[in-house]
Amino acid sequence: MAETVRTMDYFYLMVPDKPGEGARILGELKSTGVNLIAYSGFPEGRGAQLDFVPMDSMGFRDVAKRMKWKVKGPKRCFIIEGDDRIGACADVLGKLAAAKVNVVAMDAVAAGSGRWGAILWVAPRDVKKAAGILGAM
Repeated sequence: MAETVRTMDYFYLMVPDKPGEGARILGELKSTGVNLIAYSGFPEGRGAQLDFVPMDSMGFRDVAKRMKWKVKGPKRCFIIEGDDRIGACADVLGKLAAAKVNVVAMDAVAAGSGRWGAILWVAPRDVKKAAGILGAM
């Protein structure tokens, strides 16, 4: 596999599912200099869940505490980057499937300039096993 895989901390925050919530939270992170490796937001029940993978977990936690956000985490996820090719995601998922590791979720995108990236989640009990399979740093 030609991908670079990193195990990273992620945090999540539940917010009301209404216009502007994501912009408000991300704006605060921007204004305080928190750089995100990845971000994902989606509806959850009557609200929305925002997932953050910060470059600096401690800096993220400091801002969350100061803003009184009820952040959960850190938990672990995988950040995958590589040269774009047909079947890139299938190869990653195939390795995990062969080892009977269930994937909780995966978001992948073409990054342009022939590159792709993804954020991938497995159950906490499977993080170490998945890291070994994927060659995570």
